[in-house]
Amino acid sequence: MGISSSSSSFTCWIMLVLLVLTPASFAPQAEARAFFVFGDSLVDNGNNNYLATTARADAPPYGIDTPTHRATGRFSNGLNIPDLISEAIGSEPTQPYLSPALTGERLLVGANFASAGIGILNDTGVQFLNIIRIYEQLQYFQQYQQRVSTLIGAEQTQRLVNEALVLMTLGGNDFVNNYYLIPFSARSRQFSLPNYVVYLISEYREILTRVYELGARRVLVTGTGPLGCVPAERAMRGRNGECSIELQRATGLFNPQLVQMLNRLNREIGSDIFIAVNANEMSLDFVTNPQAYVVIIFAGFVTSQVACCGQGPYNGIGLCTAASNLCPNRDIYAFWDPFHPTEKANRIIVQRILTGSNKYMNPMNLSTIMLLDSRT
Repeated sequence: MGISSSSSSFTCWIMLVLLVLTPASFAPQAEARAFFVFGDSLVDNGNNNYLATTARADAPPYGIDTPTHRATGRFSNGLNIPDLISEAIGSEPTQPYLSPALTGERLLVGANFASAGIGILNDTGVQFLNIIRIYEQLQYFQQYQQRVSTLIGAEQTQRLVNEALVLMTLGGNDFVNNYYLIPFSARSRQFSLPNYVVYLISEYREILTRVYELGARRVLVTGTGPLGCVPAERAMRGRNGECSIELQRATGLFNPQLVQMLNRLNREIGSDIFIAVNANEMSLDFVTNPQAYVVIIFAGFVTSQVACCGQGPYNGIGLCTAASNLCPNRDIYAFWDPFHPTEKANRIIVQRILTGSNKYMNPMNLSTIMLLDSRT
């Protein structure tokens, strides 16, 4: 079918409108608030650069689409989810807590404590050796507050932390880098999968309780994405390129129980402190129907099965390195490397965090949070 001139004009108008809808456009313009990030490689923006670990993203082609085209330590071709949330709340990107650049007034922006390879459990990611496990991240958060107190005093520091936005991203590694890391792993011998999920949720509750005790009052808690559908799991466990049934089963058990636990915590506290981010639904939208994103991002993903950077089936084997296959156009790939989304996919996820319905954000999205908080 041909396209009429009126249809073409309408399409151009839609594209022009969408071009100016940056993440910040969706959020009320309030005074910038501090932002703290805890978690794994999905949100690490460079802490592991300072550690003796194999879980690093500080070499090409990581960072190929950043302004400098240099690797930053983010497991992405460009920006990651915390960067895009920072844009949305009108703030500078958070610095890695281990960065020497995080001093003086930069501390007031917040900090990123995340470390690739970690999980809810301390034995997750042991193969990566020196990583910042979650309770160590929380110890650094305490240390951060002490440092800020010397700048602005204890009372103002408490206010900064209480009014901050917090992002917590954990859980995926407890499956792919623990329970399913090797056949007959220690945890898989100890627990059936349903019982392992119950154990993870109980341990996660303790972590989140500690985050609350340390002053956090607005915490976005992401569930796992579709673990069985990442290129690595398609290559290693899937049949004929399909998603891994067992890892999808793990996702299906973990995420609903996480939401239930967050709801219970909120009821006990008497306030909506913890916000459930349904990363699985957000990601499944473009994993199961990648071409459907033409209206949102001007051109749909060509593939959500094959990683842009990697080797082997679906570019899902091993690490993304300078010797790997590398796609020329990252914008048509949902996955950057065997496990992590491209910047373009991250933008879709953050758009859902900002404006998504209860299908994606429970009990409210980030724009609603910012509107409510701007009135208090």
